[in-house]
Amino acid sequence: MNIEVFRAYCIAKKGVTEEFPFDEDTLVFKVMGKMFALSSLKRLPTQANLKCNPDRALTLREEHDGVIIPGYHMSKIHWNTLFLERVPPELLKELIDHSYDLVVSKLTKKVKEALNSLD
Repeated sequence: MNIEVFRAYCIAKKGVTEEFPFDEDTLVFKVMGKMFALSSLKRLPTQANLKCNPDRALTLREEHDGVIIPGYHMSKIHWNTLFLERVPPELLKELIDHSYDLVVSKLTKKVKEALNSLD
């Protein structure tokens, strides 16, 4: 999956915004103001960081050695770095969904209601 497809998949999710809060190179995707994905627009090969359940993160790293690694500049427990063009597209979509769902599950009741009310 290239960066354009990755971006389109992330931004199509409900309540998602994109911004550059760190620098002009790091594209960050947030759901209701909380980060669930980020990617460097200049770093090659193209990589993205996604939030992940800690146990699943370890399993993914073992199963996809060198393709899914501990989160670069992130919590190594809760984030993985993925080489976008080497991860099977269906797995990548599943992991984007997983990251999004993890963040949504931690939102307050009020914010979840606001998310659910969006078209």
